[in-house]
Amino acid sequence: MRVRDIGAATLFGAALLAAASAATQTPKPGGILRIYHRETPGGISIHEEATFSTNVPSMPIFNNLVVYDQHKEQNSDATIVPELATSWSWSADKTALTFKLREGVKWHDGVAFTSKDVKCTWDMLRGVSEQKFRKNPRKDWYANVSDITVNGDYEVTFRLKRPQPSLLDMLASGYSPVYPCHVTPAQMRLHPIGTGPFKFVEMKQNENIKLAKNPDYWKKGLPYLDGIEFPIIPNRSTAVLAFVTGKVDMTFPTATTVALEKDIKAQDPKAICELKPTNVSTNLIVNRDSPPFNNADLRNAMALALDRAAFVKTLFEGQADIGGSLLPPPAGVWGLPPDQLKTLPGYGPDVKKSRDEARAIMKKLGYGPDKMLKIKVSTRNLGEYRDPAVILIDQLKDIYIDAELDVVETGVWFAKIARGDYTVGLNLTGNGIDDPDQAFYENYACGSERNYTHYCNKDLQKLFDQQSQETDLQKRKQLVWEIDKKIQEDVARPILLYSHMATCWKPYVKNMTIMVNSSYNGFRYEDVWLDK
Repeated sequence: MRVRDIGAATLFGAALLAAASAATQTPKPGGILRIYHRETPGGISIHEEATFSTNVPSMPIFNNLVVYDQHKEQNSDATIVPELATSWSWSADKTALTFKLREGVKWHDGVAFTSKDVKCTWDMLRGVSEQKFRKNPRKDWYANVSDITVNGDYEVTFRLKRPQPSLLDMLASGYSPVYPCHVTPAQMRLHPIGTGPFKFVEMKQNENIKLAKNPDYWKKGLPYLDGIEFPIIPNRSTAVLAFVTGKVDMTFPTATTVALEKDIKAQDPKAICELKPTNVSTNLIVNRDSPPFNNADLRNAMALALDRAAFVKTLFEGQADIGGSLLPPPAGVWGLPPDQLKTLPGYGPDVKKSRDEARAIMKKLGYGPDKMLKIKVSTRNLGEYRDPAVILIDQLKDIYIDAELDVVETGVWFAKIARGDYTVGLNLTGNGIDDPDQAFYENYACGSERNYTHYCNKDLQKLFDQQSQETDLQKRKQLVWEIDKKIQEDVARPILLYSHMATCWKPYVKNMTIMVNSSYNGFRYEDVWLDK
């Protein structure tokens, strides 16, 4: 985060105070951290799910080869640290990435971790192993990996078809744990086995998810907690009440709105709340294969109807950012600059002019005040989805589209839209890392499982590859901006906003950090403790 105008003396004094405070805080082992969960996730296997609802309770079960430093607020290449790998190195031509692996690590069932587990995991992700994932939403992350080879039990090499510097970033994502080779994907869905600081105990539908301390964790002395529990409380008002009254110690990460944060602080002034930008876009998805939405003019009209500023004001009291397919600055590194963004269709400040254009298009298509286009807007049954969907429905009425809300449970939502079983939807897309490769290949590449609108521009995809292997930061940014503008002009998946959301915890919960440019890169809670 950027430091505002503070004198050097003040900064020095603050640093001394922070150091003194840290020195007096001795971690206390024991206790159960209770974090309310917003829903029962569709599954508990990270590699087979596409939602943060799975990552939050599952990430403490696992380790990655490498991971973003859990206590750095903004992820970057410089914040990547070793985990199950002890070191890594690139070949001279940047087409081979070799990891030296940690010895003496055991899976929760006592089996030794080796290089075979790494190969098995990424062979399954690439779809080249005998065992298959039932769902594989991030397969396209690794399309450039040609092979994974092992050299003994403690060295593994990812071999690439062409240079791809972002591979290391993708391996550092919270979506990239190593799975055990000896455990089937079916078992991982029900009772996952990891090497992480906590062991999976149980998940009871609409009740609770429980994790227990891993006493044999390879990081000696960690974790401090005896366990983590996630009581499932779908109603936001009830969840806030549970936090305020002390029934839980922490809110679901990055899911508390500005209004709810104010409510919490009014009732519990001692609560620590951090409102941060998230790398989660609220977006309009339109099934391009479903008539009449296979007509590009109709999709353009819908994009022109959007009043993004109204979404930001109504839902977030101004605390959200408008951007393209990548998180806008300053929280994001790659997002389109504001001066380029406002030149794109539907992004300009004159909403009336844009909607006049949209209505003219709709009239040419045969629609009007007396002949409305009737549709359903499908969305996931969470407040973060339903609230913007209601505003979207209201805005579409201005261009002769009469929509009704179609609420879908999380357990079937991602499978439903992945198979194209919808016409128009309101979706939230969390990017696993702040990097163009992840966003472009996962959300916009031809045939990707997560490309929910079935957008396909093969010429543009060649530029995906070109930017991917560009090592010069500024040259890559120019290519990325060119791609992003084309994606928005093609109305591939109109981005409404990037939310700012809060996380709150009790003051006795120590050593918490909330990241700003990826919701999916923390938190393991391995060095969090309770000072009650």
